[in-house]
Amino acid sequence: MEENRVALVTGGSRGIGAAIAIALARDGFDIWLNFRQGRDAAATVAAAVMAAGRQCRLLPFDVADPQATQEALEPLLEKQTPFALVNNAGFARDALMIWMRQEEWKDVLAVHLDGFFQVTKLVLNQMVKKKEGRIINIVSTSGQTGMPGQVNYSAAKAGLIGATRSLAAEVARRNILVNAVSPGFIETEMIKDLPRERILPMIPMRRIGQPEEVAGVVSFLCSGQATYLTGQVIAVNGGSYMG
Repeated sequence: MEENRVALVTGGSRGIGAAIAIALARDGFDIWLNFRQGRDAAATVAAAVMAAGRQCRLLPFDVADPQATQEALEPLLEKQTPFALVNNAGFARDALMIWMRQEEWKDVLAVHLDGFFQVTKLVLNQMVKKKEGRIINIVSTSGQTGMPGQVNYSAAKAGLIGATRSLAAEVARRNILVNAVSPGFIETEMIKDLPRERILPMIPMRRIGQPEEVAGVVSFLCSGQATYLTGQVIAVNGGSYMG
C-alpha cells in the first residue's frame, strides 16, 4: 500500500500559510504544519485539514533556530519524506534604512534566508534520495521591485528568488522542481493597517488578493500538471507588478 504524500508548510498557522495547508489537504496531502507561535490558530488549521480527510502534524519550532529545526524534523524525515515543501515562514519589520536597527535587519533575514536554508537542506537530502519533490518558496512583490521602508524584507525576498533559481538548476535532474510564488497585496495581517485608498490605485484589478488565490498557485505547482516547470517566479498580484 502506497503511503500518503506529505506537504510540509512552514509558517502555516495563519494567512497565506494556513490557506496553503488547507488547499493541499484538499488535494490529498497529509500536512506537517510548522509554526513559531499561535498554537490555537495552528490547531484551527489542523482541524480544517482533518475536515478535508487528511492528517495534520503540528510542528512548533522557529525555522531561524538550526538546532530546533533539526530536532523537530530529523526524526520525522527518518520515516517519511515530504513530496512538497512550502517555505512560507516570514515576517516584516518595516523601517526606513536610516532608522533601521541592527536586529530589525538580522531578524528578518534570519527567518527568511536562514530558515529557508535550514529547513530545505534537511528535506532536500531526503528528496534527492527519492528522486522526486516540489519546493515552493513564498516570496513577495517587494523582492521583485523594492519597496521604501522594506530594505530588510525586500533584500530577504530577493535573496529567496535567487536561491530558488539556483537550487532549481542544481536539482532538476533529480526530478525535484523548485519555484517561487510572489504575492502582492493579500488580505492578511501584514496589510491590515495600510490605507486602502493608497493601495488600490497601485493595483490594476483594483482589489486586494485573497490568501486562497495564492494557495491555488501553490496547489498547481504541487500537482501533476506542473511537471515541466522549475526555476520560475509566479506573481499573484493583480497586475501591480508585471516583470
